[in-house]
Amino acid sequence: MDMGEMIVVEHFEARLVKLARKGEQTAFAELVELYKDKIFHLAYRMLSNRHEAEDIVQETFLRVYKNFDRYDDKQKFSTWIYRIATNLCIDRLRKRKPNYYLDAGMNDQDGVDGYALIPGDDRTPETEYLLSETQQTIHKAIEGLPAKYKSVIILRYLQELSLQEISDVLEMPVTTVKTRVHRGREFLRKKLEHKFL
Repeated sequence: MDMGEMIVVEHFEARLVKLARKGEQTAFAELVELYKDKIFHLAYRMLSNRHEAEDIVQETFLRVYKNFDRYDDKQKFSTWIYRIATNLCIDRLRKRKPNYYLDAGMNDQDGVDGYALIPGDDRTPETEYLLSETQQTIHKAIEGLPAKYKSVIILRYLQELSLQEISDVLEMPVTTVKTRVHRGREFLRKKLEHKFL
């Protein structure tokens, strides 16, 4: 998508949001259509559970609908809806027992960037089945990340948000986002080295 197309899409989305906020049901339905798959994939990657991901999608749109009066139209709608969905996922993860703990002494070195191996969000059960062992291992390693690293890694590499967009979504400084991306990558690198060595 080039810059011109992005501006057209953002303008169209802004019009939909404006109409939806005024109570236009058709506009809200179009916003649901635009974002339901993106939110589902985000939630599924965060929670690794289809039913929970479906719950998150419903809860996200319910919150959007109830809180439209709180939406600040100076920010992108995508930032706002991702923030709602990510926070719901993090809340859900916090209620679970943690499976993994990070080493306190972890450094911020960049690991080998194997994220090109991670497929996009347009997977079907057939393509899921055809994933290579390496890709499945990467997904398993991401599943094992603590919530605070998991959210930034998923938003960065699987949703392809910029560091600034992640900063806006998670409402934290870009420097914190960078640190968490580096630590998350280091955690993944160690897990993958352990698996393949």
